[in-house]
Amino acid sequence: MVRTVGRSCMVMIAGMLAIASLASAEDQPPAEEVLNSPIPTTVLVRVVAHGSLVLGREVGGARVTITDLATGRILATGVQQGEAGDQNQIMRTPRLMEEPRYSSRPSASFSATLDLDRPTLVEISAEGPLAYPAAAQRASKTVLLIPGHDLTNDGIVLHLYGYIVQIEAPTPGEPLIAKEDVTLRASIRTLSGSPVRPHGDWDSRKMHIYGEVVIGDRVVERLQMFHVGLQSSFEAPFFVPLPKDAPDGVTLRVIAADPASGNFGMGQAKYPVLSERLRPKKTP
Repeated sequence: MVRTVGRSCMVMIAGMLAIASLASAEDQPPAEEVLNSPIPTTVLVRVVAHGSLVLGREVGGARVTITDLATGRILATGVQQGEAGDQNQIMRTPRLMEEPRYSSRPSASFSATLDLDRPTLVEISAEGPLAYPAAAQRASKTVLLIPGHDLTNDGIVLHLYGYIVQIEAPTPGEPLIAKEDVTLRASIRTLSGSPVRPHGDWDSRKMHIYGEVVIGDRVVERLQMFHVGLQSSFEAPFFVPLPKDAPDGVTLRVIAADPASGNFGMGQAKYPVLSERLRPKKTP
């Protein structure tokens, strides 16, 4: 009798487990549906000035766009925000190839979480610095994203080449007086806003920095520019041409070129030329 009861209990327990197993299986989606469900995948992008720091809030950051190449659909877009990064860590600290360069200390980045249901080939593009449209550059990379495989640490790094070159004097657009000796002054920085100067991390002695006086579409004079006390300022004197030689005014152009790094920048402004007899009256 005892054996019969024991066997009956075992049969009942086995039946209950089987029913529970069936109920659990019914609650779960089919394996095929699970395998094809979108998986949140984080993509971090960092836009840097080539050979310099990260484009942060000081220069307005950079706009980043992630586009599905197969469909042309924009998956994410936004502005990189944050700091330019630690100069010592980025510029002076030796590291192995796989060690992070930009994320070892806080620095600007753009991050997006995409719901991917398949390996997706995307174009990641960046444009900046946004606060200096005259110096803005664009770069892009094609990257294969795999669902569930996040890109973090330094992330996808996009390098923008160039310099921010701004003419500070004469004030752009102000009239120049014929035959006067005028000083052309310009500031030169990397796209991340770092100053270019002699003996610095961005050494002006290794660059070609010069000014040009342009009339129409012709360069009439090239000016050798010299660094002056301020962090990133360079100057050169020049004589203003006669109005008859520049009836439409002159254009002043400043070039910063570093062929070794591939960074090139230009700033320019146009000025009317007045006869010395038409010198504007000074306001008291």
